[in-house]
Amino acid sequence: MATPIGNLKDITQRAVEVLASVDWVAAEDTRHTRPLLQSLAINQSLISLHDHNEAYRSEQLLERLQQGETGALVSDAGTPLINDPGYHLVKLLRQHHITVVPIPGPSAVITALCAAGLPTDRFSYEGFLPAKQGKRVLALERLKEDVRTLVFYESPHRVQATLADLHQVFGAERPMSVARELTKKFEQFVSGTIEEVKHYFEQNADKVRGEFVLMIGGAPEKEAVALSEWDGLIEVLLKQGLPVKQISDIVANYAGIKKKPVYSRILELKAFIE
Repeated sequence: MATPIGNLKDITQRAVEVLASVDWVAAEDTRHTRPLLQSLAINQSLISLHDHNEAYRSEQLLERLQQGETGALVSDAGTPLINDPGYHLVKLLRQHHITVVPIPGPSAVITALCAAGLPTDRFSYEGFLPAKQGKRVLALERLKEDVRTLVFYESPHRVQATLADLHQVFGAERPMSVARELTKKFEQFVSGTIEEVKHYFEQNADKVRGEFVLMIGGAPEKEAVALSEWDGLIEVLLKQGLPVKQISDIVANYAGIKKKPVYSRILELKAFIE
């Protein structure tokens, strides 16, 4: 069940009704969830479920559900399992054919993306980058050619170092947007090139507070500068009788180029072969 990521008014009516009706609530941190329930005048039993106890706690909760109880799973903020505990519990319940009903609501990833001004038709959520710089740079190197919008979470004490690494690996001109303090009083979006965003936070250290969502535009798709290099593969696939659209998808994905010029080239070769 999703819970607010900052503004308590963002909880849904359905979530309130479910929280009030279940036998217990499994929470990442009961000290964090209790004030939320109290604000809703709900006094349900709270059970801790976090990274360090999820394995055995999941077995306990499974047994209680098999006995006919009902429960809800929440994280400290946002949607459970999205960089929060709950995967092992949900997997276990599915394996034992226990009904799992998602109660949708706030998610920092989606909230940030919809206001960032970056492409959202394709994106990759990567969670937190490694804390150590060497591993962080290596992770970024593996992603720098990805054409999708990339989304990361970052903590305030590491955000400037991460921006420096993004600048090093992705270059100065890649577009990006940074969201912080989402849905709270001091919510802020900073957008521009990586260079501009990095410079902003270097000059405004007082803004390096709260939880951050970093969003980086994808790498430019490679243009079909030498489509003829793929003529051999195209001809083989045509002779195998594959449809033009399927061949276009195969070649474009394999070569990392746009489908439209590939499609046109296939039609040219098809006419020549026939």
